Amino acid sequence: MTSTNAFTFLMLPPQTDLTRQWARRLAELVPAMNLIVAEDAETAAAAIPTADAAFGTLPAELLAKAKSLRWLQAPQAAPPAGYYYPELVAHGLTVTNFREIYNDHISAHILAFVLAFARGLHVFIPQQLRHEWKKPPEDQGVVPLPGSTALIVGLGGIGAETARLLSAFGMHVLAVDARRTDKPDHVDELHPADALDTVLPRADFVILTVPHTPATEGFFNRARFSLMKPTAFFINIGRGLTTKLDDLVAALKAGTIAGAALDVYEQEPLPPNHPLWGLPNVLLTPHMAGYGPHLNERRFQIIQDNCRAFAEGRPLRNVVDKATWF
Repeated sequence: MTSTNAFTFLMLPPQTDLTRQWARRLAELVPAMNLIVAEDAETAAAAIPTADAAFGTLPAELLAKAKSLRWLQAPQAAPPAGYYYPELVAHGLTVTNFREIYNDHISAHILAFVLAFARGLHVFIPQQLRHEWKKPPEDQGVVPLPGSTALIVGLGGIGAETARLLSAFGMHVLAVDARRTDKPDHVDELHPADALDTVLPRADFVILTVPHTPATEGFFNRARFSLMKPTAFFINIGRGLTTKLDDLVAALKAGTIAGAALDVYEQEPLPPNHPLWGLPNVLLTPHMAGYGPHLNERRFQIIQDNCRAFAEGRPLRNVVDKATWF
C-alpha cells in the first residue's frame, strides 16, 4: 500500500463557483490534504508561509513569503506572459500546467482550416453571402491533399494529433520541435527547431502549435514568410505573440503566401479596424479553437492526479520548464 504524507494545498484567489466545486471534490478525494480556499489576497497572504502546494497565479510578493512551497499548479496550459517571472523561475518549486487537455478539439479546428483552404471555402462562403453563383475552372481553386506537405511547428500533444489527422488524408507531414526526438508514426520527418528555415520552403501548409516563450515571441516574421511557397497557407492556433501580424498582412497583400487562418493574435480582441478582417484569403476565429466538451473535468483530473502524486511522493503530471515557460 502506498504511503501518503499530509500537506497544505492553497487555492489562490480569485475563486469561482467552479474552483469552489473543485475544492469540495478534492477535500473528499485526497484526505491527506489540508485544503485552504483563499477568497481574497489577505487570506492568501496569511496562508502562503506554511503552504506546501498551491493552485493559481502566484504574485512575486506572495512567493517571497512562501517558506515551504514545493509545487504550483498553473491555471492554464500556457499562462499569459508574466506568469513565469524571474523570481519564480529561480525558485526551487515545481510548476505544472494543463497541457494535453485540448488535443482533440484544437487538432479538429486545424483540420477544419486545412480543409477549408483545400476546397476553397474561403472563396465560396463570401460568395454565398453575396448570393453569387460563380464556379472556378475545374482545375483551379483546389489543393489536393494527397501528396501535399504540412509542416507542424511544435510537436506536442496537439501537433501529434494533428499529424495523425493530416496523414489520414494522405499528406506528407513534417515537424520541427525544440525538445522532442522520438518521431511518431504519423510524422514522416521530425527535425530540431533550428531546422525550421530549411524545411519551411517545402510546406504547402505551415501550422503553428507552439506556446509563447522567450524563444518563440515574434519568430514568425517577414523573413520567415518570405521563405514559404507563394501557394502555401499559414495557420496559427498556438499563441498570438509568436506571429508579427503586420508582417503577415504584408505577406498576404504582396502574394508572398496564399492565405492565412488564425485563432490567436498579437492583440486580443483583434481591433475591428485591423486589415486582417478585410482580406479575402484569411480565415479568423476568436481564440476558441480549444472549445469543446469535458475541459473542466480534464482540468480537475490533472489537479486531482497531481495532489495524489504529491501526497505519495510520485512524479507530477505536466511539469513545466520554467525558464522556457512550457
